[in-house]
Amino acid sequence: MNYLGAMIPYIDLVLHFDQYLPQIIQAYGLLTYVLIAVIIFLESALVIFPFLPGDSLLFISGALSASGLLNLELLIVILIIAAIVGGLVNFWIGRYLGRKILDKKVGFIRQEYIDKTHMFFEKYGGFTIVIARFIPFVRSLAPFFAGIGQMNFYHFFVYNLIGAVLWIMSFILMGYIFGNLPMVHDNFGLVVLLIVGLSLIGVLSLILNMFRSCKITAIFGRGK
Repeated sequence: MNYLGAMIPYIDLVLHFDQYLPQIIQAYGLLTYVLIAVIIFLESALVIFPFLPGDSLLFISGALSASGLLNLELLIVILIIAAIVGGLVNFWIGRYLGRKILDKKVGFIRQEYIDKTHMFFEKYGGFTIVIARFIPFVRSLAPFFAGIGQMNFYHFFVYNLIGAVLWIMSFILMGYIFGNLPMVHDNFGLVVLLIVGLSLIGVLSLILNMFRSCKITAIFGRGK
């Protein structure tokens, strides 16, 4: 019980790292870049860390860059590298586990499921990997399933790079430009939720259109 009680402040720090960021900068200086990069890397690299504060951390980091507490160019470069490497690690974990699962012949996971996953990522993998960056939880899962589905590594690498650059730059620059406006600063949590919500709406509309086109193709295919 005492051990758990001692861990709670550290768990709270990790889950709400974005909220403690100004104090962390004051206490740790340049080491802050490493700490932010580790959070972005873990959220991108491991499916067990989808709850880490990715979007809000990027936004507030951009806002703090505008205040002069962080260097904007250095921040962008370090976090893009962290996001790219994290996605690659996640992909290779998925590819390794996919092979292990098939080798051990786990009953409820059949070759046909892996084949269908492979077909999906061969057809929509690029779109999925880029868009997933903007969806909390999904960005931790998409590279993993791309690996399981044996998506072409070159294609994954390219779209993982594009997705990482777009995600990091868009949220940091939004924070840099808008983060210190009084209305945004006073309603920071709502602003981040609004940004994520708008991203989700745009992504869901694209996904619906994608599945509609699949249905139409399937219907005409059967007609032939």
